[in-house]
Amino acid sequence: MEGLIMAGQMLLGLSILVGLHEFGHFAAAKYFKIRVDKFYIFFDFLFPLPGVANFALFKKKIGETEYGLGWFPLGGYVAIHGMIDETTDADQLSAEPQPNEFRAKPAWQRLIVMLGGIIMNVITGIVIFTLMTYAYGESYLPASEARYGVIPNELGKEIGFRSGDKIVKINGRPFTEFDDVYNPDVVLGNHSYYTVDRSGQLVDITVPADFMDRLSDKGQTAFVEPLNPFVVDEVVSGSAAAKAGLKPGDRILRVAQQSTLFFPELQQALKANAGKPTPLLVERNGGNVTLTANVEDDGTIGFRPKSLLHLATRHFSFAESVPAGTKKAFGIVTTQIKAFGKIFRGEASLRKSLGGPIEIAQQYGGKWDWIRFWTLTGMLSMVLAFMNLLPIPALDGGHVLFLLYEMIAGRKPSDAFLENAQKVGMALILCLMVFVLGNGLFKTLF
Repeated sequence: MEGLIMAGQMLLGLSILVGLHEFGHFAAAKYFKIRVDKFYIFFDFLFPLPGVANFALFKKKIGETEYGLGWFPLGGYVAIHGMIDETTDADQLSAEPQPNEFRAKPAWQRLIVMLGGIIMNVITGIVIFTLMTYAYGESYLPASEARYGVIPNELGKEIGFRSGDKIVKINGRPFTEFDDVYNPDVVLGNHSYYTVDRSGQLVDITVPADFMDRLSDKGQTAFVEPLNPFVVDEVVSGSAAAKAGLKPGDRILRVAQQSTLFFPELQQALKANAGKPTPLLVERNGGNVTLTANVEDDGTIGFRPKSLLHLATRHFSFAESVPAGTKKAFGIVTTQIKAFGKIFRGEASLRKSLGGPIEIAQQYGGKWDWIRFWTLTGMLSMVLAFMNLLPIPALDGGHVLFLLYEMIAGRKPSDAFLENAQKVGMALILCLMVFVLGNGLFKTLF
């Protein structure tokens, strides 16, 4: 049943996003009086082979456009007349362009049509995060809740933090929200310092003048985390945690010989045992049980924790929710850019970083939770916008790149060049699809 709920949420989320993305192209094309032959949610062929297994689950022609629901549930498309894409028949391009064709329109109009899907996904992400912010507010950790102290990473240790330190003041003043610890004014400020309670003694920890550079070099914003007790909230189906027998409500007391009463301690212990079968001491229903989990190479076992620290909620008016929601939406794009940077620099594994349908379904989870559903759908909308803007032939970003070249150079690439670029782009995308699907299947099975 959990698997069906995961698949159902994923298909609903992707259907919404693909439909809105393609509607962006469709609406822009219609506005500029360009003929649209087809508008399909999912593909009515075996993508990316337009001549194979052509059939639709539903279709209806209204005016010049055929609207339909395809059988291949990984995407969707609009067939814009006279545009070179995966659905184009080369014979269509041999005749002179007609006034209602894509290739007959000025470059700036074609550019807007190609950006229509990306713009629609960005708007969708902003709307979702704005409404979520307005409806549910924004959760934060009060400083008083970090009563167990903090655990520093390597940078935190370098400037003098120790595990269990309780931050009581910032620059000599009490503070109310734990996120104030990371305030850029403090990290960038001259002579900034933290006052911590260390086993009953007050100790000042000075922030070095070059600390921001050190954080940037490491690609980090945090240098300490609050020690938070936790329980298992949800176990990812098919994960190492599920295979080990971990259940919601469990408390993981120890990993191997390391105490893990707090979640940052658990993360460190799992990373220390990455790639190995590892014993877990678990508290369950008042008793203790020992389980053995095969820790993944990235130091995870596949469950969602529930912190036992109490969060507070900050509420916003609708006018305040718009900039707050916009900031959250574009924060997703910033994270994607940083992630790609790490992959290209060799600091992150491509195999571990890329996720496909299996990973997306697991993120939605086996319980239907509308807050999680819309949060993840909003994130995917911004990711879809970012990925489609990449300058790869066959993606919107590839078309945008060629159109910008045409507008700058004053002449467009030949149809033969665009056709060949489309084929190369489709081959790249097909290879990526095979890699992502195979990688997800391999991780699920093994």
